[in-house]
Amino acid sequence: MDIPWNSYGKLDEAEQARLEARRKTRKRIIIITISCIVLVGIIVGAVLGATTRSGDNSSSSSSNAGAPPTVPDTLRAACKLTLYPDSCYTSLYSMVNSSTIDPQTLAKLSVQVAMTELSQASDHVSQLKSNGQLDHMSAAALQDCVSLMDLAMDHLNDTLNSSNMTALIQLDDLRTWLSTAGTSLHTCLEGLQNASPSVQVKVAQYTQNSTQFISNSLALVTAISNLADSIKMRRLMSVDEDGLPDWMNAADRKLLRKSGSNIKPDLIVARDGSSKYKSINAALTAVPSKSKKRTVIYVKKGVYYEKVIVPANKWNVMMIGDGKAFTVVSGKLNVVDGTPTYSSASFAVFGKGFMAQDMGFINTAGAIKHQAVALLTHSDQSIYYRCRMDAFQDTLYTHALRQFFKECDILGTVDFIFGNAAVVFQNCNILAKVPLVGQENTLTAQGRFDPNQNTGTSIQNCNIGAAGNLGSVQTYLGRPWKVYSTTIFMESYIGSLINPAGWLPWTGNTAPNTIFYAEYMNTGPGSFTKYRVKWSGLKTWLTKSQAKKYTVNSFLGGHRWIKSKGVPFKGGL
Repeated sequence: MDIPWNSYGKLDEAEQARLEARRKTRKRIIIITISCIVLVGIIVGAVLGATTRSGDNSSSSSSNAGAPPTVPDTLRAACKLTLYPDSCYTSLYSMVNSSTIDPQTLAKLSVQVAMTELSQASDHVSQLKSNGQLDHMSAAALQDCVSLMDLAMDHLNDTLNSSNMTALIQLDDLRTWLSTAGTSLHTCLEGLQNASPSVQVKVAQYTQNSTQFISNSLALVTAISNLADSIKMRRLMSVDEDGLPDWMNAADRKLLRKSGSNIKPDLIVARDGSSKYKSINAALTAVPSKSKKRTVIYVKKGVYYEKVIVPANKWNVMMIGDGKAFTVVSGKLNVVDGTPTYSSASFAVFGKGFMAQDMGFINTAGAIKHQAVALLTHSDQSIYYRCRMDAFQDTLYTHALRQFFKECDILGTVDFIFGNAAVVFQNCNILAKVPLVGQENTLTAQGRFDPNQNTGTSIQNCNIGAAGNLGSVQTYLGRPWKVYSTTIFMESYIGSLINPAGWLPWTGNTAPNTIFYAEYMNTGPGSFTKYRVKWSGLKTWLTKSQAKKYTVNSFLGGHRWIKSKGVPFKGGL
């Protein structure tokens, strides 16, 4: 008789956990492998079905109806999952054969094609930028395009270097990186609005193929991801008794439970010269590149008049101040004075794993200068805790990737929370200010433009109010910046400042049917939905399971990266 190995005594807990993890990993690999076979079967079935239907009209076709589909037929069926099936097919046709027609290989080949096209487009834009005859706004916009293309290339590299493009844990990562690559190119094109017409046309031509190929890659990965969802293979984020996600390490938790004066930082910044670094940018130069270890920068109280950029190669930086009203980064760049929106941020973050606590970010340009960003964040798995973002139009640019804001104050007027990140705000104060005469306040402007992107803005347990007396100013929850704009307000207090219609069209009198706007279990005088706009894309009667999709656990996978940072959060509803 076989005796269970664990009957001899208690196995070491670490070893038991390791063995259990291996068992679960083997199980997931088996499931995802089966799912890929099923996906190929779906594609093949679609092709066979089409062949059978067409065969009804001819005896010769009918005799071949049971034959397996050819590689071109299968590829064409797979490409029908994309927004650009023709470019998908023509770009991959010469690269596939019977051994490379599986979903993972197709997705990788598509990413490779996108990278090749993007590299060529970047070269063309760089050459165009070197033209000494360009006007200021064209040159500035092209400089942004070069930087954005570099970011897009980094995210395509992340996707291509993924060890297993069908591993459950990586599906959300892949969709995030591809969504971000597409967003970066989209931002480049949007930034050309004030450039010369000839520059606009040329850059649009240079980036057309790479834009489509990135979208195709995203669609193929999303097909795998959706299949995983349909057969219940998703793992929800697990949280501990404090409601923190399980990906946050103990050291980071301890750091966030301390105030700036009680923490042992790696670097200290003080405007008065009492520390080694007088500016934040100077301290950032001392941060090791691509470090997997947390680097803590303590920024002493004071107003820092500098444009701070946390570069893409500065990973896992944690910046702690003496309070959101005491440690403040201030800038005044703006569109009216000649700086594109993307470059106007007083504080911009590109290095992944960034954390900020007890700091303020402001742009003092004023309402009359229109777009003027206080904080731009393009940092994956970034956290902002007890911070303040204060400006007027376009205060907080949640540009891309996965972000979490906790107990923050965000103040502004027009579209003052905007971008195409997957972002959740919890227990924040979102406060509307007095805009220019004739302007209307809009809290959000979400920028999802591709149905396969996993992006959106989720506002949960927040306070929606006014910063001062708004008088007769009309204020709305948001307006749809793009055709798949996705925004949800849930379990929040909505003050009387919100117009009963709730939402404002971007143009005209209505919104695209493809948007997803939702309100769930809100309270306060502005939460009544009886007189809301009658858009098909606005959902005011969500089920709990529908709303749950936009919580930290389900939407951000926050259990894998927030919990270890020590920031309290609510994983679900």
